[in-house]
Amino acid sequence: MSGGADGLAEAFSQARPRLVRVAYAILGSHAEAEDVVADCWLRLVAADGQEPVRDVESWAVVAVSRLALDVLRSARVRREQYVGPWLPEPVVDGVATPAFTDPAEKVTLDDEVSYALLVVLETLTPPERTAFVLHDLFGVPFGEVATAVGRSPEAVRQLASRARRHVRSRSAWSPVDAAEHRRVVSTFSTAVATGDLAALIGVLDPEVVLVSDGGGVVSAARKPVLGADRVARFLLGVMAKGGPDGRIDQVNVNGAPGFAVYRGGDLVTIVSVTVASDRVSRIDMVRAPDKLRATGWRGW
Repeated sequence: MSGGADGLAEAFSQARPRLVRVAYAILGSHAEAEDVVADCWLRLVAADGQEPVRDVESWAVVAVSRLALDVLRSARVRREQYVGPWLPEPVVDGVATPAFTDPAEKVTLDDEVSYALLVVLETLTPPERTAFVLHDLFGVPFGEVATAVGRSPEAVRQLASRARRHVRSRSAWSPVDAAEHRRVVSTFSTAVATGDLAALIGVLDPEVVLVSDGGGVVSAARKPVLGADRVARFLLGVMAKGGPDGRIDQVNVNGAPGFAVYRGGDLVTIVSVTVASDRVSRIDMVRAPDKLRATGWRGW
């Protein structure tokens, strides 16, 4: 491309928000996504020094994806040794993290990558996840996906197809209407706040799943809590332990209504609520301190 070092930096800066979104969708981690994008910049400078890179964004998307895929493979080993369930880092509206202090760089995923989808992506193999994220979420042609994944275009088509079927089978592909989501979450919130066990059970899917990630640092359920009755009693038990200095604010978690829970003025939990068929089908509670710090969220 023309414009020398300044032109290269400007093109990369313009592409950076998309690169961060791609890396975050593949990795489910802000810190790892930021590291990958920083590494991509260094590689871009080196590559451009040998031969001018004409399409910086396309080149960088492939490079970021390859780097993220490598990181994901090694991260899978660490996550298998994680204490309790591992959950992705949430994106909370209004956040400016140390990695994303410029408002133009904020990761605002909205409907691109819901939290429920991120959770399902964790069940895919690294190549399946990368192929699905690049093609189905970001519209990258299969030829470029093949370069990123290191397989033939036909092979990545099959990877994306398998991933797509798996995602759809887990009901994360087609989110409910936004207004309906808000209504169900509002009903859920009222039932929890008032301690109404019957109303809470009524708004939960009979097979609802609650997952809590404390990172082995703070108290959290070591295994998923299953079923409406058990989940309802678990939630009300948690609320009862909150004490008079507890506070719950409604926030948007990856573009959908969720909650920020405080104790003594400190953020202690981010809650993502997944809705399907007019009921709450999944609740994810992120309590690991490192993941809460990564959101940068401190409330209003």
